Amino acid sequence: MWVLVEQSGIPLPSAPLLLAVGALIRASRLHLIPAILCCIIASLMADTIWFALGRRRGGQVLRFLCRVSLEPDSCVRQTENGFLKYGMRLLLVSKLIPGLNSVAAPLAGQSGNSYVRFALYDSAGILIWSGAYVALGYVFSEQLETVLAYAARLGSNLVLLVVALFAAWIVWKFIQRRRFLRQLEVARITPAELQEMLSAGEEVFIVDLRSGLTDEAAVLPGAVRMSPDELTTHSDQIPRDREIILFCT
Repeated sequence: MWVLVEQSGIPLPSAPLLLAVGALIRASRLHLIPAILCCIIASLMADTIWFALGRRRGGQVLRFLCRVSLEPDSCVRQTENGFLKYGMRLLLVSKLIPGLNSVAAPLAGQSGNSYVRFALYDSAGILIWSGAYVALGYVFSEQLETVLAYAARLGSNLVLLVVALFAAWIVWKFIQRRRFLRQLEVARITPAELQEMLSAGEEVFIVDLRSGLTDEAAVLPGAVRMSPDELTTHSDQIPRDREIILFCT
């Protein structure tokens, strides 16, 4: 249930649970295969829903995830670039990378891959993710017992400390997000404003920064397709005698 809740999108980290599972396995109080199977089944259930949502309403789902993400500057673009470079193999490590896990499954659905192929790669990624934390808990079980002993002495004060630190982290990430969005708004125009510029015959140079992973990324006429990383290396292709419009996700 804990893994299912986290993979559904609620920020309830499973890492402490999996570390404890590894320690309990070493103490012969849990069994390895049933524990890993629980992780695979629970995570695959949530990922299947995200995959189906991405298949049917990919753009809307990704935009929603970006709005609620604390990392808007890297929410979708890095994942799209990763899919273009590595394909479904990206699912093997997606759960180990913060921010990547939340958008990997819907983006896989939007990319047009079959569910069977997705389920195989996703299951392997879940196995790597859960197995890594369980193995750490198994190896460092004695250290975990020491930490838990100190935690038991602190009692409710430890809970308050953890909650306070987590709340402070959320506030800091929110402040960073708002600061980034304010910087972005300074030089932003709407699609309607761009259409008015084009209809008026203004000379503009449009750089399409979208990944091209989906069909909707191929409907912008007259634009030069570049990745954000190519803006510097291919800067000689961008004219300096007209306004430059960057079109992104």
